[in-house]
Formats: sequence, C-alpha cells, structure tokens
Amino acid sequence: MSPKTRKSFAQAAETIATDCLAVRVRLLSRTVTAIYDDALRPLGLTAGQLNVLVVIANRGPVSPGDIARRLNMEKSTVSRNLARMRDNDWITVAAGESGQKQRLTLNRRGKALLEHALPAWEEAQIQARALLGQRGADSIRSLGNTVWSRIGRD
Repeated sequence: MSPKTRKSFAQAAETIATDCLAVRVRLLSRTVTAIYDDALRPLGLTAGQLNVLVVIANRGPVSPGDIARRLNMEKSTVSRNLARMRDNDWITVAAGESGQKQRLTLNRRGKALLEHALPAWEEAQIQARALLGQRGADSIRSLGNTVWSRIGRD
C-alpha cells in the first residue's frame, strides 16, 4: 500500500469507528436483549420469543409472514421461534381460510406464560432503563415508533 492509501484506510477506519450508527444500534440491541434474555431465561423464554408471543396475542390469529413483517424479522427466524413455541405447546396452529396460510393463536399455556413473563419483563425494563437512563429509554421508544411508522408497522 502506498502512504496515501494507508492514510485513506486509516481515515476510513476512524470515520466509521467514530460515526457508525449501525455499530451503535447493534451494541444497544445486544446489550439490552441480554438483559431481557437473562430475566426471561427461568421461564424458558427469550426476548425474541416474547416479542412473537405478544404479536400473536395482540394480532392473532396471525400468519408467520405477518409476524415477520410486524417485527421486521427474517422468516427463517420466525419459523425457528414458532417451532419452539409449538414444541412447548404455547401456540395453536390452524390452517387459514385459503387452506394454505397458517393462522397462529396463543393457547391456554401461551396465555399463562405471557402472564407469568410480565414480572420478569418488568424487572428487565427497570434494568434497561437504569442502563440507558430515562432520556435514553424515551429516545429509543420514540425512535422505534418513528421507524415503525415509516416502514409501515403500526
């Protein structure tokens, strides 16, 4: 590499390290998710699975594709989560009107799990707010709502 290329390489690395929104969002995501995962682990539940359960509870009966769109998740990730939820008997899977599209609802065990998860979720909320500060938590909620509205999630 020439000295000019090295300087350009160093500047690029410094600029990205200093200003990259993606790295900061991913750091926040991993850190905050770990708080929720730790709190929910005794229930055999992850934060991602809890989010899927909440979508099913609020939107059901719902299709896996609807869940993927609502949470902006890969369909394969949703499928893995749903398989575990089915194995744990938290959801009911039925054929949709067309006979092809699955329709998901929470069953009795899934509803009970969601109720039991609330105290663990509340504790995780307290821990996340302590880490982020109230302004940080409010900013994340506001930014999330803005992103949801701009990408068509309601």
